[in-house]
Amino acid sequence: MIEALSKIEETRIVSIIRKIPKDHLLATIDALYKGGIRCIEITMDSPKALEMIALAKEKYADDLLVGAGTVLDEPTARSVILAGAEFVLSPTLSTRVIEVCNRYGKLAVPGVFTPTEALTATQAGAQIVKVFPVSSVGPNYIKDLKGPLTQIKLMPVGGVDEKNAKAYLKSGASAVGVGSCLVNQKDVLNGDFEKITKRAVALVQEVTGQ
Repeated sequence: MIEALSKIEETRIVSIIRKIPKDHLLATIDALYKGGIRCIEITMDSPKALEMIALAKEKYADDLLVGAGTVLDEPTARSVILAGAEFVLSPTLSTRVIEVCNRYGKLAVPGVFTPTEALTATQAGAQIVKVFPVSSVGPNYIKDLKGPLTQIKLMPVGGVDEKNAKAYLKSGASAVGVGSCLVNQKDVLNGDFEKITKRAVALVQEVTGQ
């Protein structure tokens, strides 16, 4: 759990992989890795998601932090953990999902939006929370949340891209979750993995300043 959190805070970017075919997964991850991405999330609304989590964990265990996203309930949380997920993200706040993650020693990243939800998640045992959807409020909202809740680690998700990722981090976010800005179905299905790598490079450079 601590290692997963440290990896996310160190790299500051989690790439969200959603609804791509399993047979394109390894090429997609390779493209992300070449671009500097070291943390990925495979969402549970993807076909054969559990198989993809297991495959990613098997092939990239020493190089990438593999997590599961769109986890809504306790049975799903347990399933993704058994498949190999090191961190579990949700779009909503479920204290029971947090409990399952803590029971198995895995990092829970529950979805919150309000200060009350953020504090509730932390009190339930979450060490970092996913602020979602953040596109409608922008980076200043992260700064506003961090004002009274300095102890809570925040990861904004929803509309984060290479143009605003740095602003979110400067506003106090510990990391950002990035979806179609990095991996979109069209590029994957067309085999345009070089585009994914180029976008990853640009995002990593923007975030690290290198």
